[in-house]
Amino acid sequence: MNYDAANTGLTIRNGEHTVFRIIHCPGGERKEQFPQKIEVQAGGSLEIIIVSVPGSDRADKFSLASDIRLSGEGAACKVSGAILCNGNSTSDIHLDIRHVSAGCSSTQSFRTIAAGNAKCAFHGKIIVSPGAQKTEAYQESHSILLNENAKVETLPQLEIYADDVKCSHGATIGKLDENEIFYMRSRGIPEKQAREILLQAFVSPVIELIPESTEKEYIKQHVNNFFTSI
Repeated sequence: MNYDAANTGLTIRNGEHTVFRIIHCPGGERKEQFPQKIEVQAGGSLEIIIVSVPGSDRADKFSLASDIRLSGEGAACKVSGAILCNGNSTSDIHLDIRHVSAGCSSTQSFRTIAAGNAKCAFHGKIIVSPGAQKTEAYQESHSILLNENAKVETLPQLEIYADDVKCSHGATIGKLDENEIFYMRSRGIPEKQAREILLQAFVSPVIELIPESTEKEYIKQHVNNFFTSI
């Protein structure tokens, strides 16, 4: 891996595997700047795990923008994110993944929960070049709104210039399932606890990607605090 801090660029060389964990929590925001441009060479792989939880001032801001280029045959990229916003906090994520060579794969999967007056945006684009046959690219964004004032903007996009590919994208924005809440209440679980259980289950696929560590416990504690506060 070659990281050029001055130009905020990162190159993942042939066959290398790199994992970035971007943790934005009260008192725990990473100081280093995330690369604005990333190149993944042949056989290399990149995994990005993003968790964002607002601070106590409720006016927290989180933003991330990156252009990822899968330049070598068989390069791979996986991006997973859990974004939590409440109060007047905002989140703004822009990700472009460019499939340049044949046989590359990418996945973008985001889960967002917005409460209060929060505003969250996810703009993701997959670009498949003419020579990038045998591409596999998937993109999804699922969001839960906890009240009428919270806003989520999601824009998954595909630009495909090759014909032998497997690509899909999709987005959902909705509320908690009241039938599931009713079922748990009928089993003696208080309504607030039932809602917290459903919200925890919604973001757990991302949280569980983080290896067991003090960092993971730190993240889970702040996620729990978030659900308790809303």
